Amino acid sequence: MSGRVYVWDLPTRLFHWLLVALIVAAYLTASFDAMDWHRRIGLTLLGLVVFRLVWGFVGSRHARFADFLRGPAAVLAYLRGTWHGVGHNPLGGWSVLLLLLLPLAMVGSGLFANDDVTFQGPLAGLVDKATSDQLTSLHHLAFDLLLGLIGLHLAAITYYRLARRENLVKPMFSGWKEGDFTEEQPRRPTPWPALLLAVAVAGGVVYGVTTLEPPPSAPIPAEALPDW
Repeated sequence: MSGRVYVWDLPTRLFHWLLVALIVAAYLTASFDAMDWHRRIGLTLLGLVVFRLVWGFVGSRHARFADFLRGPAAVLAYLRGTWHGVGHNPLGGWSVLLLLLLPLAMVGSGLFANDDVTFQGPLAGLVDKATSDQLTSLHHLAFDLLLGLIGLHLAAITYYRLARRENLVKPMFSGWKEGDFTEEQPRRPTPWPALLLAVAVAGGVVYGVTTLEPPPSAPIPAEALPDW
């Protein structure tokens, strides 16, 4: 029986494409030394990832971690071709978690990072230079690992499209997944109280980071400068 299932709610879809846009923007602003914008994008990324983590507990059915984070038995069943379900498959579910944790590690370490020249993260003043340097290395490592994971993600999408004739991109725009389903599942309304909670938590985390940022150092008075 051919039918369709409403899989990805609007908040999940918006998160997905905003994450793509912000990662590209973070890379470009760092590459072109637009560090003020890089800082703003990093804080926005932080709020976005925190939102998705909360949404993974309070969001709609297929957005929840409980729906797609499964144990080794389910992963083995999927690899053997005996697993059937809607939403993320068991292997893809764990890759989704990594696609959340790596940006979180990247942004979290970036809050304390520095470039040894003119830029430092908003919380770099709370740690010593050695710790900031270590977190800067972690920031770069997390980004490199994220690029590798994105490459695997794109390869999986291509494999599904060419080998299995399944379009994984279209549902992330429309929300609907088409296939041989025993029954059609209707679109359910967005749980607005849960959405407001996720937005509030994300906004609170970003606000908390900005309030923890140490004030800028006062400029040295001209009379205190050495007369060279």
